[in-house]
Amino acid sequence: MRLFSAALLVGLATTGGAMAQTIDRILERNELRLGYRVDAPPLSFQTTDGQPGGFTPQVCVQVAHGIVQALGAESLNVQMVPVDATDRFNKVASGEIDLLCGAASITLERRKVVDFSIPVYVDGAAVLMPSDKPTSFGDDLRANTEMPVGVRQGTTTEAQLQVFMEANKIDREIAPFADHQSAIVAMEEGEIGAYVADQSILVGLWLSSPQKNALMVSPNLLTMEKQGLAMARGDADFRLMVDGILSNMYRNGVLVELLEQSIPGLEPGQALKAMMLIAPEVE
Repeated sequence: MRLFSAALLVGLATTGGAMAQTIDRILERNELRLGYRVDAPPLSFQTTDGQPGGFTPQVCVQVAHGIVQALGAESLNVQMVPVDATDRFNKVASGEIDLLCGAASITLERRKVVDFSIPVYVDGAAVLMPSDKPTSFGDDLRANTEMPVGVRQGTTTEAQLQVFMEANKIDREIAPFADHQSAIVAMEEGEIGAYVADQSILVGLWLSSPQKNALMVSPNLLTMEKQGLAMARGDADFRLMVDGILSNMYRNGVLVELLEQSIPGLEPGQALKAMMLIAPEVE
């Protein structure tokens, strides 16, 4: 594995004297706790045998190796803790998990509660809909308006969808769903006429649907959202450690390799390519 040397990372972690709060907690309990989304494939999900799967959990496994090296704590336990969209940031803020590894868009509102690493992915809201419908975002939502458009409740996508529909005077019922799986079932059974979510999530739902040939994921995006790993707010030393490891993974091509392994056949868009080019340099 190609990571920073342990000596350099320890230097980053201990800058300014006493270790930061997250590092203190990790060392005190001799355990690093990584939270991962169970319901956001292909970026982060739980496999049928109860194990973490997807791109961001794999990223965090590499980050965990770097933290172990940095702290010189070879006996450190690493635990993967399942979380969902409703409790993930609260678990970070409370210290129940040290790092959140799953499909988390970086927003100013969320930064009131947690901090984020440098971006590890760029995504955006798109529409899953019948394959015979238009392919501009506004037209996607104006088509078949007698049927509700679904969205995952409590997400940034839900708020952005409401703003977009009001601004564009689209009169259509919004149906909130507790999880993506129930939404795709509703789509397949004709209960909703479209479903709005992150494009990466929609691709995963589309690929696994028995009605794949009758559905499509719109190539047009409502938003463009940078995603990062969430951690305790105000812990500069721990954030610097994580960002240092991620920056080195960018430089050595590890993040690109993990992305290709996690989502075979993915063709990075311009935003994703730009993110990979502008990652912080490692001196």
